[in-house]
Amino acid sequence: MLDAPSETTPDMMPPSVAPPGRPFSLLETVRASRRNVLEIIPALSYRQPMVSGRLGARWHMVQDPGALARIFLENVDNYPKAEVMIRMLRPAVGNSLFTSDGEAWRWQRRTVAPVFAQRNVVALAPLMTATAERAAARLAGQAPEAEMVGEMLSATFDVICEVALSGREHFDAETYGRAIVRYFETVGKASLLDFLQMPDWMPRPGALLGRGSVRTMHGMVARAIEARREAGGSGVDDLLDHMLKAEDPETGRRMSPIELLHNMQFFIVAGHETTALALAWSLLLLAMDGQAQARARAEAQAALGGSAAGADNLAAMPYVRQVIEEAMRLYPPVGLIARTARTADVLAGRDVKAKDTVFIPIYALHRHEMWWENPNGFDPTRFAPAASATRNRFLYLPFGAGPRVCVGANFAMMQAQIILATLLARFRFDLGDRPLPVPTMLMTLRPEGGVWLRAQPL
Repeated sequence: MLDAPSETTPDMMPPSVAPPGRPFSLLETVRASRRNVLEIIPALSYRQPMVSGRLGARWHMVQDPGALARIFLENVDNYPKAEVMIRMLRPAVGNSLFTSDGEAWRWQRRTVAPVFAQRNVVALAPLMTATAERAAARLAGQAPEAEMVGEMLSATFDVICEVALSGREHFDAETYGRAIVRYFETVGKASLLDFLQMPDWMPRPGALLGRGSVRTMHGMVARAIEARREAGGSGVDDLLDHMLKAEDPETGRRMSPIELLHNMQFFIVAGHETTALALAWSLLLLAMDGQAQARARAEAQAALGGSAAGADNLAAMPYVRQVIEEAMRLYPPVGLIARTARTADVLAGRDVKAKDTVFIPIYALHRHEMWWENPNGFDPTRFAPAASATRNRFLYLPFGAGPRVCVGANFAMMQAQIILATLLARFRFDLGDRPLPVPTMLMTLRPEGGVWLRAQPL
C-alpha cells in the first residue's frame, strides 16, 4: 500500500555552497581549499563558459562543453592530471590506473577493463542484492534516526569486499574507514607549497601526518593479497583473482606486486566511497521531496514486491536511476579536478599557455545557469530518456568522460540502484531535527555533519 507523501515538499532547496563574492588572495585561497574546495569556485564559474585568473601561476576554470570535449577527448594527452592532484593521491594509490598517464595508464586500462565488462558486472548483482538485504536489516534495527553516510558506507564496503576479496576476512571496516577519512584530512588537503608550485620533494605537513593512515590501508590490502597468493587462489571470480591473472592483451605484461597493491587499494576506496555518498545524497534529497520519494517508492514496490532488488529489476525502475543521476548532478562525487596544459592550446576561444592550470569545476558545471533550468533545484525528470538524449554529454560528468571515463561506472550505478530501490520499497525517509548538511569537498564531496534521517519501516 502506498504511504502518504512526507510533509517535506519539493519547494525546499537542496543545500549548496555560496561562491565567494570577490577574488581571493593567495592565503585566502589556501585556507578555503583546506576547509572546503568548493569555496574557491568563483561566482562567475556558475554563469560564464570559462573564467581565468592568476594566483602565482595562470589558471582557468572551464565550464564550456566544447572546451571540455577538447580536454577530455580531442586533445586529452595535452591535459594530464595536475601535480597537486597526483601528490595528494600518490601515497595511497601510487602510479595506479587513476594517477598514471600515457603508456603507463594505457596498459593498465587495457588490463583492467575486461574485469568491469557488463557481463561481469551483471554476474556480481547477487552480491549487491545480499548487501542490500543486510543494509535494510541494519536500518530496521536502528533507533528512530540514523546517519545515512555511515550506513551507506557500510553497505557499499560489504559489496566491494565481496566483489574484490570474497569477504572481509582481512578488513576491519571501521578502522579502514577512519584511515580513509584521516587520509583525506591530511594528505588530501592542498598546502601553501602546492600553490607556490614548490617541488614535490619538499615535504608537505599533511603528507607526514597521513603516513599512519596509508600504513593502515596498505597493510590490510597487502595481507589480503598475500593470503590469496599463499592459498593459490580463492576458487571464485573476484576482483583480486582477475587482477592476479590479468595481463595486457597487447604486450602480455602483468602487474607487479606494488602495482597490484596500489590498484586494489584504488578500487576498494573508489568502489565504495563514491557510491555510498551518491546514496546518502539521494536519500537526503528524497527526504526533502515527499512527492519524488512517493513516486520512486511506488516504482520500487511495483517492481520488487517484497523482494530485494536484483539486476533483472532495474529496467522496471527508471525513476530510481534518475534520482541517483540527479543526486550526482547536485553532488558529484568529485566536485573539482585539475589538469596542467603541456603545450599551448585554445579553449572556448581563449588562449591557454603551456603549464597553465586548468580546473574543471564539475560542481559548478552541474549547476551552471547557462546549461540547466533551475540549476540548484532537485528534479530527477532531467534524466528522463527524452531529456538526456538532447543534452550535450560534456555537461554531466559524474564519472568523467573520454578514454579516462571511470572504468567502474556501470558497477557503481548497478550497486546504487539495487541498494536504493530495496530501501525505498521498505522504508519511508524523513528529515530529522538536525540542520541540513553542508556540501564539503576535500577529495570527495561529503555532507559535513552527516545525513541524519528517520527511516520508518513500512
